Amino acid sequence: MKRLLVAVAVVSGFLHGQGAFAKTLEDVLKEKGVINEEDYQEVTKSQPVAYKLGEGFTFTSADQKYQGSIGGFMQLRYTFTDLDNADNKPGKSVQDSSAFQMSRVKLYFNGYSLTPDLTYKLQLNITQGNVLSTGKEIEEAYVNYRLIDEAQIRFGQDKVPFARQFIVSSAAQQFVDLSHVTNAFAPGYDFGLVLHGKIAGGLVTYNTGAFGGEGQGTVRATTDTAIAARIAVNPLGDMKYVESDIDYSEKPLVSFGVNYFRDTVKNSDTTNLNLFSNTGWIGIGSPLMPASAKFGATERVSVNNTGFDGAFKWRGFSAQTEYFFGQADGQTTNHTLRAQGFYAQAGYFVIPKVLEVAGRYAYLDPNRDVTNDHWIESTGAVSWYIRNHFLKIQADYTNIHKQAALAFNGGPKPTDDNRVRLQAQIMF
Repeated sequence: MKRLLVAVAVVSGFLHGQGAFAKTLEDVLKEKGVINEEDYQEVTKSQPVAYKLGEGFTFTSADQKYQGSIGGFMQLRYTFTDLDNADNKPGKSVQDSSAFQMSRVKLYFNGYSLTPDLTYKLQLNITQGNVLSTGKEIEEAYVNYRLIDEAQIRFGQDKVPFARQFIVSSAAQQFVDLSHVTNAFAPGYDFGLVLHGKIAGGLVTYNTGAFGGEGQGTVRATTDTAIAARIAVNPLGDMKYVESDIDYSEKPLVSFGVNYFRDTVKNSDTTNLNLFSNTGWIGIGSPLMPASAKFGATERVSVNNTGFDGAFKWRGFSAQTEYFFGQADGQTTNHTLRAQGFYAQAGYFVIPKVLEVAGRYAYLDPNRDVTNDHWIESTGAVSWYIRNHFLKIQADYTNIHKQAALAFNGGPKPTDDNRVRLQAQIMF
C-alpha cells in the first residue's frame, strides 16, 4: 500500500502541473474506490504545494501543523436595461442603459494553524460593479475552532446566518445574481461571535450568535447587540449550500430552514446593514410612510426579521423558496413598519451537469400598510457549466414590475422594466 501511495503522490504531482481543469490522479482513484478516504488524506497531505480547482493553491508545512490556501474568482457581466416610460409621453427623463461590469472580483486566504481544528479565513471583495469597494473590501475575516462537529466557535466578520440564498456563495448561484427579495431582507456581513455545528452528520445544522449590529466594517458606539439564529433540517442527508443540482443527486435531498434576526438601530445612524440600504425593506418602506407615521430622526428602532425556507434536489432538478417577514418598531413614537416578501425558483439540467434552464418569481411588499407598492420580478435563465461552478456562463432575462408607489421612471404610474444580463465566471 505504501508503494501505491508513493506512486500516486508522484504522478499526481506531475498532473497538477498539466492543467487546472484536469482531475488529479488521487481524485480519480478515490472515485473508483482504488484508495479509501484515509489513503486519500495521506496522499494529499504529503504534498507541500498543491492546486485544486475552486480551492486555489494550498501550502502545507512539513510537520503538517500549518496549511494555507490562496484562491479567488471573477464575475464579468454585461447588463442591458430597457426602462419603461410610466406615462408613455415624450420628453420624460427615461433612458435605457447598457453596462459592462466587473461585478465581483474576490480573493480568499484560508487554512489552519497548529491543528486542523483551528481554521481561519480572509476574503476580500476588490470591486463591486466596476467600483472599488471602499470600506467594504473585507467581507470575511474570522477564526474558527472545532470542538466537535456538533459544536464549533467562530469569531470575526462573516455572513450573518440569515436567508438560505444569501448564505450560498455568490459563486454558486443558479442565476446571474440573487433575488431582490433576498437583498431586501438579508442583514449582510457583520462582526460577531457564533456557535454552530452539524448534528448527526448534517441531518441538522445550526448557527446562533451575537453581532455588532451595524454591518460590514462598522463599529457600534452603543451597547446594543444584534442576535441571529438559523436552524436547518435535512431529513434525507446533508444538503450543501449550493444552488442547482450540479452533482446530479442520485437520491432525493430535502432541506427546511428557519432563521431570525433582531437588532436595535438609531434612526440617524449610518449603518451598513442591507436592510437600511436603498434596496432593503426598511430603506424602501420608510419613505412610503406618511409623515404622521415616520420614525423620529434620532429615534431608536427595534428591528425583527424572520425567514422560512425549503429546498429540494434530485437528478438534475432543483427547487427552493423562501418567505420573509420584517417589522420595525419605533421606541419613542411607537410607529411600526411591516414588510414581507418571498421568492420561488426551480431549475433543470437539460444536459446533465452541463446545460441548465431555470425560472424564478420574486415578490416584495416593503410596507404592508401602504397599497400599490409591490415590487415583482419574473426571471428566466440559462446556464452553461463548462466546468461545474468553476467555469460557467450564465444569462437571464427579467421583467421588473413596480407598482405606482415605487415607480419613478418618468411618471407616477406602474412600470415594467426589462433587463438582460450575461455573465462569465471563472474560479482560480
